[in-house]
Amino acid sequence: MSPDPLTPAPARPEGGRPRRLRGGRLRRRGDRAIPGVKVLPTAMTLANLVCGFAAIFYSARAGETGGPTPFGWHPLTVAGVLVFLGMAFDAVDGSLARLTRSTSDLGAQLDSLADVVTFGVAPAFMMLRLVSVYYGPGEIILGPDTGNLYARLCWSVAAIYICCTALRLARFNVESASADEDDHLWFKGLPSPGAGGAVASLTLLHQHLVLVTWKDELPAGFGPASALAIPAATMLCAFAMVSRVRYPHFVNRYLKGRKSVPAVAIGLMIVATAVWWFHEALAIAMTAYALSGPATALVRRPAPAGTPADGGTGPESMR
Repeated sequence: MSPDPLTPAPARPEGGRPRRLRGGRLRRRGDRAIPGVKVLPTAMTLANLVCGFAAIFYSARAGETGGPTPFGWHPLTVAGVLVFLGMAFDAVDGSLARLTRSTSDLGAQLDSLADVVTFGVAPAFMMLRLVSVYYGPGEIILGPDTGNLYARLCWSVAAIYICCTALRLARFNVESASADEDDHLWFKGLPSPGAGGAVASLTLLHQHLVLVTWKDELPAGFGPASALAIPAATMLCAFAMVSRVRYPHFVNRYLKGRKSVPAVAIGLMIVATAVWWFHEALAIAMTAYALSGPATALVRRPAPAGTPADGGTGPESMR
């Protein structure tokens, strides 16, 4: 039977074999997902989601006296570590999906849902629970039904942060061009892992200073006073997420590819410093990244006429 003249011929790559249509996307015959390993990206994404849930669980125990926790840490310390563990899972799931040729719309949507929990709900609840330890009535978590105006403001900050995280991820899903790493070089707005990491790192630093560094000689009023700064940082991160300020994809832009000897030496010095002053270095690094977008926008020269506003790069992407 002769082919229908109205039916378009299958697309052929230049000088290559014909592509086949699967799931609405064109793929080469050799680009099939590797059997047995294509489940790994989904497993990493679900591990990220579980870390977010566990962080919420331990944050809820912040007001308890005693009770078992991993390594005997304070519950908020455990929650902060779990947020960063979720960040590690989130960093590898996209790379695994591309490596196993199993990128899909389902994986991208699942990744965003996990990020809402781990980098949206969990950090917001951590902040609220930390402030509740100092300003809440007993073990009650501050909320809109509390008579204290400051309590209602903190709860509102947490709610705004969660909403901005959801908006940030929804906008990202709409604007993502592809799973190609060339489209993963910049973010429009602070990425949700960066925002969640900033809030979690400040919480970890607060707990380290109060419970370890100055445990026996804590300066008077330091705990309650320093806890007040974290809601302010949370609000700033919320606004940064829904902004149009550009942020670099740190891994794709700075860690991949060949590096010069001076660059490697500087990296080793930074790692050595972070080992000795881990909590301080982590908080400084995450805060600096959150501030890097506005700082770059202030010193960046206006683009010449006819030049794309985003410098010619595609929309930001995580997976």
